[in-house]
Amino acid sequence: MKKLQLSIFALVIAFTFSCKNNEAAKEESQSETVTETENQEVKTEKISLTPLEGSPAYADSKLMLDGDAMIQVDSGENTFNFEVENYELGIQTPNAGDNSLANSAKGQHIHVIMDNQPYSAHYSTEVKKDITEGDHVMLAFLSRSYHESVKNADAVVVKKITAGNPADSLKMDVDLTAPHLFYSRPKGTYTGEDVNKVLLDFYLVNTEISEDGNKVLAIINGEEFTITEWQPYVMEGLPLGENTIELQLVDKDNQPIEGPFNYVKRSVMLEK
Repeated sequence: MKKLQLSIFALVIAFTFSCKNNEAAKEESQSETVTETENQEVKTEKISLTPLEGSPAYADSKLMLDGDAMIQVDSGENTFNFEVENYELGIQTPNAGDNSLANSAKGQHIHVIMDNQPYSAHYSTEVKKDITEGDHVMLAFLSRSYHESVKNADAVVVKKITAGNPADSLKMDVDLTAPHLFYSRPKGTYTGEDVNKVLLDFYLVNTEISEDGNKVLAIINGEEFTITEWQPYVMEGLPLGENTIELQLVDKDNQPIEGPFNYVKRSVMLEK
C-alpha cells in the first residue's frame, strides 16, 4: 500500500513539473512572438523614398497662355484660357492603376498653383481662379491622371499676376528668372489602398539639381532625404494619421537658396 501511495505521489510531482515546463515554454514562445511582431512594426514604420518609373514622357506636349510674363487683372474671379498641344485633358493616363497611386477619375488635367499654395486641378483649358488684390505668381503645368507633373520645358507656364491696384504691402518682389521650387504632391487625405504608396512630386523653375549642384531636401515626418534628380518619387511606410512633408531648395553646400517659394511645409492625412 505504501508503495502504491509513493508511486501516485511521484506521478503527481512529475505531472506538476511537466505543466510548469510547458507554461514556461509557452511564455517564452509568446515572448519571441511579441518581439518578432514589435520588430515587424518597426520595419513597417520605416519610410522609403524611391523613384517612380514607367510614366509616359509626353516630351512634345505643350501648355500655353497668351499674354506677357506679367498680367494685370481685376481682383475677384478671373478666367484664363490655356492652349494645349500633344496632350489630351480628361482621359486616363495609359498606365493609371499600374503604379498603385491615387488617381483622378476625371483623367489628365492642369495643375494651377498660386503663390505655392495647394494646387487646383482643371480638366479643360478654361481655368477660373478667384484672385485677391495684390501681386501673385501663378504656376501651371500639365498633370497625368495620377497627379504626376509633366516635366517638360514647354508644358509649364509661369506668370506674375497683379490683381487690382494693390498697396505696397500687397506687392510681391519676385524675380521670375531666379531658381524656384514649387510643391505639388502629396495633398489632402488618402484612404484605403491609396495609403500604401503616396506620390511625392514638385516643380523646379530656372534650376537643375544634381549630386554636386543644387539639391532638394525632403523631410518626411522628421526623416531627411536628399534629392539630386528631378523626378517623381513614391513614399512607402507612412503611418496612418497626420504626416508632415517639408521641401527646401538648397545649394551644393546644403545652404538654403533664397526665394519666396523655396521652402514649404505641408501636412496630409492617411486613413483606412
